[in-house]
Amino acid sequence: MLTVECRDQTLIARLAGELDLQVADALRAELDKALDDTGAVNLVFNLENVSFVDSSCLGVILGRYKRVSGKRGSMAFAAVPPRVRRVLEFSGLFRISKEFPTEEAALGNIGKEVG
Repeated sequence: MLTVECRDQTLIARLAGELDLQVADALRAELDKALDDTGAVNLVFNLENVSFVDSSCLGVILGRYKRVSGKRGSMAFAAVPPRVRRVLEFSGLFRISKEFPTEEAALGNIGKEVG
């Protein structure tokens, strides 16, 4: 479901499978622990291997956005599959964070938002 890596001040969360109510609590706990352990300010979600996202995991993602933005950090999405992209668009998450075609593109641009 989740692997993490920290580069500089950015936590990369590589998610896989179906993100639904069954995994929401564990996902929240693992992301919070990784953010605490690494001291990361920014967060990149690599969704390349995600097949489904429901509202409970959208809430987890939104909560992590609030957490990093509270530290003046940024959040971004990378490699979002079309089916998942629609859910993120409808949820409004692309209004508060950017989408990039690859993880490397996200890492190269995160934190450089103007405004």
